[in-house]
Amino acid sequence: MSLESRPQAINGPVSGQSNKPLSLPAHSLTCDALVEELKVDTENGLTSEEAKTRLDEYGLNKLDEGPGVQPVKILIRQIANAMILILIIAMAVSFGISSYIEGGVVLAVIFLNIIVGFFQEYNAEKTLDSLRSLSSPTSSAIRDGKNETVATVHLVPGDLVELKTGDLIPADIRLLDVMNFETDESALTGESLPIVKTCNATFGEDTGPGDRINIAFSSTTVTKGRATGAVFGTGMYTEIGSIAAAIQKKDGKKRQVKRKADGTAKPHRYLQAWGLTAGDFIGHFLGVNVGTPLQPSLIVVLTITMAAGTKRMVERQVVVRKLDSLEALGGVTDICSDKTGTLTQGKMVVKKAWLPSSGTFSVGTSSDPIDPTQGDLSYSSIHPAPLTGPQDKRLAENDQVKPFQELLDDHPQLEAYLNIASLANLAKIHKADDGWKAVGDPTEIAIQVFASRFKWQRERWTTGDSPKWAQVAEYPFDSDVKKMTVIFRSKEKDMVFSKGAVERVIQSCTHIQKDANAEPVELTEEISSEILSHMEALAAQGLRVLALASKEWHDETEKSREKNEQAPREDVEKDLVFQGLVGLYDPPRPESKGAVQECHEAGIVVHMLTGDHPGTARAIALQVGILPADMQSLAKRVTDSMVMTASQFDKLTDDDIDNLPVLPLVIARCSPNTKVRMIDALHRRGCFAAMTGDGVNDSPSLKRADVGIAMGQAGSDVAKDASDIVLTDDNFASILNAIEEGRRMFDNIQKFVLHLLGQNIAQACTLLIGLAFKDDENLSVFPLSPVEILWVIMITSSLPDMGLGFEVAAPDIMQRPPQSLKTGVFTWEVMIDMMVYGLWMAALCLSAFSIVLFGFGDGSLGVGCNNSIDQGCGTVFRARATTFVCMTWFSLFLAWEMVNMRRSFFRMQPKSTKYFTQWAIDIWRNKFLFWSIVAGFVTVFPTLYIPVLNDRVFRHIGITWEWIVVIIETILFFAGVETWKWCKRIYFRRQAKKLNFNHKDLSQSVFARYNTEEVEKQV
Repeated sequence: MSLESRPQAINGPVSGQSNKPLSLPAHSLTCDALVEELKVDTENGLTSEEAKTRLDEYGLNKLDEGPGVQPVKILIRQIANAMILILIIAMAVSFGISSYIEGGVVLAVIFLNIIVGFFQEYNAEKTLDSLRSLSSPTSSAIRDGKNETVATVHLVPGDLVELKTGDLIPADIRLLDVMNFETDESALTGESLPIVKTCNATFGEDTGPGDRINIAFSSTTVTKGRATGAVFGTGMYTEIGSIAAAIQKKDGKKRQVKRKADGTAKPHRYLQAWGLTAGDFIGHFLGVNVGTPLQPSLIVVLTITMAAGTKRMVERQVVVRKLDSLEALGGVTDICSDKTGTLTQGKMVVKKAWLPSSGTFSVGTSSDPIDPTQGDLSYSSIHPAPLTGPQDKRLAENDQVKPFQELLDDHPQLEAYLNIASLANLAKIHKADDGWKAVGDPTEIAIQVFASRFKWQRERWTTGDSPKWAQVAEYPFDSDVKKMTVIFRSKEKDMVFSKGAVERVIQSCTHIQKDANAEPVELTEEISSEILSHMEALAAQGLRVLALASKEWHDETEKSREKNEQAPREDVEKDLVFQGLVGLYDPPRPESKGAVQECHEAGIVVHMLTGDHPGTARAIALQVGILPADMQSLAKRVTDSMVMTASQFDKLTDDDIDNLPVLPLVIARCSPNTKVRMIDALHRRGCFAAMTGDGVNDSPSLKRADVGIAMGQAGSDVAKDASDIVLTDDNFASILNAIEEGRRMFDNIQKFVLHLLGQNIAQACTLLIGLAFKDDENLSVFPLSPVEILWVIMITSSLPDMGLGFEVAAPDIMQRPPQSLKTGVFTWEVMIDMMVYGLWMAALCLSAFSIVLFGFGDGSLGVGCNNSIDQGCGTVFRARATTFVCMTWFSLFLAWEMVNMRRSFFRMQPKSTKYFTQWAIDIWRNKFLFWSIVAGFVTVFPTLYIPVLNDRVFRHIGITWEWIVVIIETILFFAGVETWKWCKRIYFRRQAKKLNFNHKDLSQSVFARYNTEEVEKQV
């Protein structure tokens, strides 16, 4: 039996458990108990034989990726749908009544649709496979008493694994020994800051993953320190595997029975649930539950249009997994976005540095947070606190951009500050051939980058033949003292450099450097309060604030200590001199604010659902424009609803949430269940929601959302599998590309639906009214033969329909509200247009038939003219040919009229000064549409004049003087359509004037719904 098919040890993944159940979850067991249960040798690790045995028992350490891309299933899905089955039935009927021409045409349509659909879906699935990131390929494990590099997929429960900074954790590991060990669990829990780990603590069985700090989780990253641990969960039995298993479960399509408060339900409620379930199944089969319900005649054009749209999206950094989701994007009303890595860059960066002796130093926006050469340095003499508070009491900033050397020359105390920033820091940055690289904790990387902006990086002072500073001791960050301290020695003196939480550093300080040219002064309670006010001012900007301090070190206990023993930490970290604050934040992507604004202009509300602190989340939301800038002008109950924590939101019942004046725009400390409840709340309010995310914790809500959008680079495999589309560049702004493409596709579908169904009405009316034409045997004579109709529908008009699908987006496509997917393409305007154009075309075609037959012909309808020309049917065949040419040309020219459903074909660009030639430029812009209409125009002639093909297949013959009738009818066609469009323009202008529509300020137009009067109306 292969490892791939090896059965697992238990029925399904259980959070915190091993592949083979332990007496308690791993986080609840002591180190000794876990070592005993897993039979771990903490000295020598597993033997090679034992590792092989366990590998055979537990299987490979990899997530279940399912059967992969299955061409057979894709082919079956293309065939087994309602539209194809209807076409197959039509084909069978045609062959059954010996209408081989008609049956052959339908068969060609079926094959075209199946082939295009198959290759498009197959390519989409293969593209997704190429995006899937793999776990760390190798791991450092102890086997046979020595350290070995082992393929990650070959790790087994009981393996002893060593972890160090930068490692991707290969499995769920119970930590046995740690040294200053931290991991980045943002992909799993959404927490953007590293988690400090321990090995000695144990936790209750029901402790959540985010609080199991004695566990290193698979697919998370080591950001600091080192550790040794025992593998207890591999593959699908890791924490990430349990989430993947939940995602892979098929959706329950069974409608729930509505019950009373006591849990009982009346019999009719069961019948209701069964009926709705059956209706859902039928609707899903027919394709009318989501997206645009379409008739079988549109299937070819729709498939090719969506395929072309999907290829366009690849060029715009979006991979579409499900074709219908691209069209559905056009109806999105709300985007629920994760913050870390989606709206933000997912990397810490220093934004502000405050020195009491100088003022505030700021860093400008940069596209690469670890590149110290990007972003301007500026200085302001104003301290942080006066820049916040009431607007009327707030001082204006006076930032001045200056070169770093000028700043160093003007502010001597900056050197002491930078010494702490660079030396009390374990992170390293360097420039490689492919850009800047960084190793270490994100916070320390950010501070090291800031020091490097002044050419003050650690390596400058600690490396080389005669380094200025040499490290003497290190006191790593500790969760109790919340500080990190080092001792460095130079030729002149020894110095203590310390950084940490502001409150803890202040407690260790007795003095503050208030003036660069004077001795430090005593740190009083008043000054401490002033420092805290500056800290709160920086935190209000969404910054994480740390304090920096230093002192000259005189080791008075050196002689009484062991040789390699460090000085007591409490002695080193006392009587420090406060040097300043540093404010860091996870910066929004430079394009995020503009993207959010464009969403608002498009009538789309953006919600931020994040695991970060409420203050940080609120500040970032204000920076990118998710929250209104003038929140103070709104009612308190509205602002309270706008920003909530997950604990506040989760305490509310569904009824309480529905009664909120507005749904939250920001939810902080968010859990996966909170995100799912938010999506459900949006659905109950009739919204069409998209969810963006990259972490595993986003996956349930990605699946629940109407459109799930995953990140291709930073996104986890589980998130990608749960999504409908994947952003290959992880850029929030690319969502706008997807939405624009979805709206463009919706508009174009509406255009070709109107075009195709309008001509269908024309054909139907022509045939139905044409039943009044009776021959000598009192049988109806058709103005159009069946093959002529199939030719117009499937051959002549299909290519122009596809051409309409390739039309570019309208200039105002992102300045209008989302279309209603409940209404679909069949708005009142479309349905009325359909009837007007169809009836007008039918009237002209019938008049052409009548003019040739009765006006200039002998009026004889012959005998059997539906089948042959033999019995006096020459006039009928010429009249039919004239009608066929009119119907064909009308269908072709209607496609050009549909490029813009309201503007004149001759003036689609009203501001153009090319009054007589602009129409030619417009029709040449879409070359596919142009040549498809030309092809349809030209192919009319072979059907008219090739012998046998004309009279035996199409049931018409060539025409001569009848071309005059065709030309006159075509002129009348354009006149009628242009007149109708003119009437529409007058109507819509009057409607706009009646509504007093004009452009408003963005904040007013987007956030107007949140003013007190509007909210009261909604409530």
